[in-house]
Amino acid sequence: MDEMTSYLGWKMDFTQPAGDPAYLAPDSVHWRIYKNPIALAVGGVAAVLLEFADARIRSGVWDHSTYKVDPIGRSKRTGVAAMVGVYGPQSAARRVIQGVSNMHARVGGETPKGEAYQALDVELLDWVSATAAYGFLNAYDRFVAPVSEADKTRFYAEGGPVARLYGVQYSPASTADFLAMMQKLAPRFEPHPIVEEFLGIIESGQAAPSAPKVLHRALAKGAVSLLPPLVREKLALDARYDLTLADKLALKLAGAVADRVPDLKGAPCQASTRLGLPADFLYRSRAAQARLLREHGLASSPAAVAA
Repeated sequence: MDEMTSYLGWKMDFTQPAGDPAYLAPDSVHWRIYKNPIALAVGGVAAVLLEFADARIRSGVWDHSTYKVDPIGRSKRTGVAAMVGVYGPQSAARRVIQGVSNMHARVGGETPKGEAYQALDVELLDWVSATAAYGFLNAYDRFVAPVSEADKTRFYAEGGPVARLYGVQYSPASTADFLAMMQKLAPRFEPHPIVEEFLGIIESGQAAPSAPKVLHRALAKGAVSLLPPLVREKLALDARYDLTLADKLALKLAGAVADRVPDLKGAPCQASTRLGLPADFLYRSRAAQARLLREHGLASSPAAVAA
């Protein structure tokens, strides 16, 4: 993402305009979770697997995006859109989200079985948004640090307003709500060679060539491990994708390091400085964060910043 200088008409700069708020506050659970690239990587792959279970979304992504020929570029662009919705100034978020929606408006076609689809179908928008929330939250909880039930509820609630900017009409308020959505769509789920082709791209490391190869395999298996059993069974992802103890330890180590070492050029640090906070704000203790938020008049609620 560092090599990109603009996206959909927005000159990428999370540091400006100074003082401009994001749609989500710096004491939000989203700011805490989205700062961790391991959680985003594992959770993002899990979200794509959940989406690819539905032929309409699978066909839309595979037939109308550049993922199969340019996984690196596609991943970066997807990452930018996610980051700007959480950390970007509201004006930039609106511009980027509108741009994404405009692109999706041109995406439509038929599945291999002849079923028509449009990317802006509300059922598909709702599911894609829900899978991202489920993936990122559970990846952080599993491989970085436990997330309390209260914070899981907060996380789902926080994401609703941004999701609605994309045209989403229903956002789950809890994991139980997500699983209810999944059950409704489950009769549509099916295995497909594209699912394993996608996992092969992840395991190959094309999307993150600088990371150790062992981490690529662990990332793919970690994502599969987050899938509800029903989805994994529907996708026919067998024991080859079982997460080993070594895989889990590698992910947890990488996740722990990423949660403690700030990337000063990354969106989380730049957004913090835009609001007048230290660049490493999100990497300090919860008590230190609460104090800084009070000093800068940015605390949204006592519960949100409790240590």
